[in-house]
Amino acid sequence: MFTGCDKEEMVPESKLPGAIQTYITTHFPGNPITQMTEEKDFLKKSYEVFLDGGFQLDFNNKNEIASIEGTTELPDSVIPSEILVYVAENYPNNVITDWELDDKNQQIGLDNSLDLEFTMADVFLRIDN
Repeated sequence: MFTGCDKEEMVPESKLPGAIQTYITTHFPGNPITQMTEEKDFLKKSYEVFLDGGFQLDFNNKNEIASIEGTTELPDSVIPSEILVYVAENYPNNVITDWELDDKNQQIGLDNSLDLEFTMADVFLRIDN
């Protein structure tokens, strides 16, 4: 019989997979890592990485970015270009502070507390409450 074996632990930067290190240095070069945790769920590992500047990055078990939360504007390089255009045209006085993938869509958060939902093909769906 299997029992839950979720385990979360702090890990040193040296244990961070190369794909995650590359993502961080590419998109957040001026934001050093301040803390990392590795979550083990049976044989799968995921990572939660905190960066200087108020950013939290969550990576799935394939070491792919799953969500980014920020206290300030996210770098344009982490947001699909079609979504950037949509926000610039429809919310010119706001910036994107959060981005997340869910099962079938992606969601962004603006600095005015609005959440916008888009398809995986970057097509606007709705304002999410």
